[in-house]
Amino acid sequence: MDLPVSPPVAPMLAKAVKELPRGDVLYEPKWDGFRAIVFRDGDEVAIYGRNGKPLDRYFPELVAGFRRELPERSVLDGEIVVRSGHVLDFEALQQRIHPAASRIKLLSEETPAGFVAFDVLALGAESLLETPFGDRHARLAEALAGAKPPVHLTPATDSYDVALRWFDEFEGAGLDGVVVKPLDGVYEPDRRVMFKVKHERTADCVVGGFRWHKSGPVVGSLLLGLYDGDRLQHVGVSASFPMKRREELVAELEPYRVTDLAGHPWAGWAEQTDATVDRMPGAVSRWTGKKDLSWVPLRPELVCEVAYDHMEGRRFRHTARFRRWRPDRTPESCGYDQLEVPVAYDLDDILGD
Repeated sequence: MDLPVSPPVAPMLAKAVKELPRGDVLYEPKWDGFRAIVFRDGDEVAIYGRNGKPLDRYFPELVAGFRRELPERSVLDGEIVVRSGHVLDFEALQQRIHPAASRIKLLSEETPAGFVAFDVLALGAESLLETPFGDRHARLAEALAGAKPPVHLTPATDSYDVALRWFDEFEGAGLDGVVVKPLDGVYEPDRRVMFKVKHERTADCVVGGFRWHKSGPVVGSLLLGLYDGDRLQHVGVSASFPMKRREELVAELEPYRVTDLAGHPWAGWAEQTDATVDRMPGAVSRWTGKKDLSWVPLRPELVCEVAYDHMEGRRFRHTARFRRWRPDRTPESCGYDQLEVPVAYDLDDILGD
């Protein structure tokens, strides 16, 4: 592969901000998928993830699509996504990372991926890393003017008001915010020089257990649950605490620790070894097969308020952020009915399909 920009390249990143910046910027939807930089040199195609690892073996349908739809010599930055009906489906996308070639082939047919391009690093023999983003975006739009699925060009606008509308409406199609890119910015790998505004909501959750921190006998993460009828469903974790706070939590949780799982709503999970069954807190990781996910059960009596971005199925999509204890709430009152549900929006209307 002989390109002016050689793989791998760490993607340029965005820093989180509370409000959409104004100015000489371009606004784009924030896609919820796998970040990827794609290299094409004739029939040679390479796809690298954010961590620098190759992804092409997992997405053979994209490799074929890139040979068909991308400029013959090009390097593009974008997001690999999978859709379910009219919305993005990150859980289905996660299932695409599988060690068995036969399973990869089957999933490439059952849940084919798409690629949403939002930047270009090279075209032909020209590197565009030092080219201002406004010019890069124009070059990308021109290069993909005739592209067909699985390749898509992200929508973009310089209108603050349109971006605000996108922030509200596009969540219904599974997108999780807006990215803001300065028009005069060059491409800076692995640096947070763009901006992102993501949705944040709060929920009151039951704390059903915790995990120890990898550094020693302090709390690593709280295991969160919401009631679905009479069943306490594990919905995710809250894990971002300063070290002093982790030490304090050990004492705060001590009165609620139990040594006998009998009667605990997650007792059955302690015996399971397949982490794909119900995303339980005590199973071996589906990704590594080794990661220690052992947990300490607590009487499900504590309630805490957490902030979260959005739901993925029955769980928080990302790690939730602890806000405060809620002694005024009963565990039984912490159900799914408190969660805000975005108004549905058709993904085809965003991608122009």
